[in-house]
Amino acid sequence: MHLHQLMRDLREDNGSKIVLVVADGLGGLPMEFGGKTELETAKTPNLDSMVREGVCGLSIPVLPGIAPGSGPGHLGLFGYDPLEYRIGRGILEALGINFQVGPRDVAVRGNFCTVNDKGLITDRRAGRPSTERCVDMCKKMQAIKIPGVEIFVEPVREHRFVVVFRGDNLGDLVNDTDPQALNVAPLHAVGEDAASQNTAKAINHFAVEAGKLLKNDAPTNMVTLRGFARYPKIATMQDIYGLRCACIAVYPMYKGLARLVGMDILDAGATLADQMETLKKSWDKYDFFFLHYKYTDSTGEDGNFDAKVAKIEALDLEMPKVRGLNPDVVIVTGDHSTPSKMKAHSWHPVPTLLSAKTVRPDGAVEFGEASCLRGGLGQVEAKYLMSLAMAHAGRLGKYGA
Repeated sequence: MHLHQLMRDLREDNGSKIVLVVADGLGGLPMEFGGKTELETAKTPNLDSMVREGVCGLSIPVLPGIAPGSGPGHLGLFGYDPLEYRIGRGILEALGINFQVGPRDVAVRGNFCTVNDKGLITDRRAGRPSTERCVDMCKKMQAIKIPGVEIFVEPVREHRFVVVFRGDNLGDLVNDTDPQALNVAPLHAVGEDAASQNTAKAINHFAVEAGKLLKNDAPTNMVTLRGFARYPKIATMQDIYGLRCACIAVYPMYKGLARLVGMDILDAGATLADQMETLKKSWDKYDFFFLHYKYTDSTGEDGNFDAKVAKIEALDLEMPKVRGLNPDVVIVTGDHSTPSKMKAHSWHPVPTLLSAKTVRPDGAVEFGEASCLRGGLGQVEAKYLMSLAMAHAGRLGKYGA
């Protein structure tokens, strides 16, 4: 039996509340052998208290050894097998800005990047430009025309934008043009089948024209494209779990993930304090809250160990506001690890804590990778965290006679 069908069969509505706090890229590594990770270095008295009263472990986003993107990482946390539901980042970015994607559309996530006079990438994120600059650069690219294909270029945030290609016989089996490396040129797009070859042709045309338009706009003087995707068919969380679900996220891509699985998107404001205020104001309207915190990931990608420590500590300071609402279950984890040492997403299992009155405490006293390795949850695939949350919230009936 499929896990989702089991949830439908066993679910019960008892009015309990579940909060999932996702500190993006939470897991880390010591900078030197024998040292502490970012989470272990951070002063986290509130999270430590939750660990002492709860249970902890390590979650595996996809499979051992697989470094996930944010899409599969979050889908796993929502209880969807990321190997079964392969969803390109483009569709998530488009949904994140509430762009209405249709059946003839292929959506793509774009990055502004910096290239030198030889066309080689020197900064994959163009120095993280302001969102205002992103808007201006997108306006320039909206002038690009491709015969037989409509193009929509929309800003997202900082170096990120969305391109939607609309036309007949377009496929999404196209390689990313971001080489994920410096001192190399953006890649040429190639389609795996006839329809995707049509898309690749449009992509390559778009990239050439974008390069011409942005030539004198360094550091945002070139683009890379990735995550080609059409709109998928996917059951909502309310259909699966019977939960009224809400998303409190600042960054558009995570709103897109939440919208894809049927969550209501709440006004998250601009800061973590704003998000907590939204959580409080919306408390009586929903059963499940997904609260996303981005900055543990971006500091890790920047290789800034101390900044990541500071962002973890900032999250810890806000956790009493969550606990003060007396939720039945709180899970704190990440969608993947982003060690500052690696400056990238990694395959390392992610520290995870589950706080509920029904837990079997495991004796752990602090929230960190070493403690979680010995925790009572063990190493669990992320796709099972939702069934654990449902069980601890008293929302699952008995299986079988």
